[in-house]
Amino acid sequence: MFSTRVKLTAAFLAGLVAVTVTLFLAVLAARNNAVYHDIALYAAAQGDLAASVITDAEQANEKVMATSDTALIALLSPKVIERLQLVPGYIVIVDTTGRAVYRSPDVMRLAGSDMGALQTQLADLPKSGEALIFTLDSLQEKLLFVSHSLPGNNAGLSRIASGAIATRASTVPREYLLDALVIVPLIIGAAGVGAFLILGKTQRQLNEITNEVAAITDGRSLHRRLALSEETTDFADLMTTLNAMISRLETSFAGLRRFTADASHELKTPLTVLRADVERAMMTSSQTERMVALEESLQEVRRMTDLVESLLTLARADEGRFDLHREPVELGPLVQEVYETALILGEAQGVTVNLPFTADVTVMGDRTRLRQLFLNLVTNAIKYTPAGGKVELGVGRHPDNVTFAVRDTGIGISAADFPHIFERFWRADRVRSRMSERGGFGLGLAISQWIAQAHGGSLTASSRLGRGSLFTVTLPLATDGQHS
Repeated sequence: MFSTRVKLTAAFLAGLVAVTVTLFLAVLAARNNAVYHDIALYAAAQGDLAASVITDAEQANEKVMATSDTALIALLSPKVIERLQLVPGYIVIVDTTGRAVYRSPDVMRLAGSDMGALQTQLADLPKSGEALIFTLDSLQEKLLFVSHSLPGNNAGLSRIASGAIATRASTVPREYLLDALVIVPLIIGAAGVGAFLILGKTQRQLNEITNEVAAITDGRSLHRRLALSEETTDFADLMTTLNAMISRLETSFAGLRRFTADASHELKTPLTVLRADVERAMMTSSQTERMVALEESLQEVRRMTDLVESLLTLARADEGRFDLHREPVELGPLVQEVYETALILGEAQGVTVNLPFTADVTVMGDRTRLRQLFLNLVTNAIKYTPAGGKVELGVGRHPDNVTFAVRDTGIGISAADFPHIFERFWRADRVRSRMSERGGFGLGLAISQWIAQAHGGSLTASSRLGRGSLFTVTLPLATDGQHS
């Protein structure tokens, strides 16, 4: 198989040859047209000269016609014929009856077959303009004839047909042949060599980039980047794009490794506890201890079920396979339902929950997912608010959207931890130390953000360490057409 370098060079040469041939034919056609035009002008000039001879004779009151005998071929006077014979070229004068009354010496020297063909075609010659081009069998020449009318003469003459040899218009000049057979091939060959050399440099640059990319074989080498050198300066944009892609891949691989490690860690702990509880239930003889162990095992099973369900939700969201069942949802009753659940959760934690304001608004969304979103935010607020604190939630209507806000007076989030709050499995160490030993998974905010974005909205947060946090969900309002 030929290399890409050879194929590109061949394609370049083929295109160059095609363009050159097309240009050569166009130039040749233009040259031929110009030559035909010049020959036609020359023939017309000879016709004009012959016409002036007849006009001058009439103005001098000379006798133009020698006889009116229709049986004679030459009817012009000898003096007029003598003058006309001084006009070079192929001249034929025709009277009003269509009969040729004069033929120049060049015409008279034509062979019989050529003379007959000329006579036949001159009968259809127009009164003016280019008449015909035909080949002389005897001379192997081409003749171009034009017609010149003779109006207003008293000799009964109709027109003059004047011709000239036009063979040179259809022949390729020697200098054209020299260019086509010698000079142009040399230029094409030089261009091919130049293209081959230039493509060689380009191929070396691409090979260097290919080798560097090939060296990045797995996730462990994604920290490497393509280095710009003198050999690869022509592909700076390509290398920048590849480096950006590698950077995104590195981030994705790092996230995947972190996700796998965190998921394994979160599953390992409940599995360990579950195994211990099962072993204790099998070894104990006390019915009470056995029931306590089984109850703890059931709690761990529920915990793992919640984790797997959360992971499945995020996985489907990443693949775009999680469809929302959109319908008009009135947020007033939904928020009231979430508020009543929050009251129960807050009472257990010693946290006061208030609903100071709400609005009757409707959005297009999945009611189950929106309830999950609101409950996640409220549950987080209660979880990270010490006893005696407050949590407030409310719905506000705006011209273009609706907002659901949850504010707490909890422990807040530090500036160092704040950029990571929506990352999966992220939990600040300080938060873990404040919570019970069996805290959450760190997936709630990631799921909440996905739900908000899936509804065409957003989830934003603001927080100060020790002063609480504010989470705001923004959703688009349902249009009048969507209400119906």
